[in-house]
Amino acid sequence: MSRWIIGIGLVLVVVGLLWPWRGRLGLGRLPGDIVIERGNFHFYFPIVTCLVVSGVVSLILWFLNR
Repeated sequence: MSRWIIGIGLVLVVVGLLWPWRGRLGLGRLPGDIVIERGNFHFYFPIVTCLVVSGVVSLILWFLNR
């Protein structure tokens, strides 16, 4: 159990360090993501990006469990 927590912590640190470069990957502005901009109000909901990331993570975990 403690190995999993340490592993998850390391993954979060790596993701945090790589966060400024996520825009270059093309994620975050996929067709289907909801963006509403009105005056000083800005709402962004990355529904398609969440689906793509979820699918990739699911495939990786499925391969690891085989």
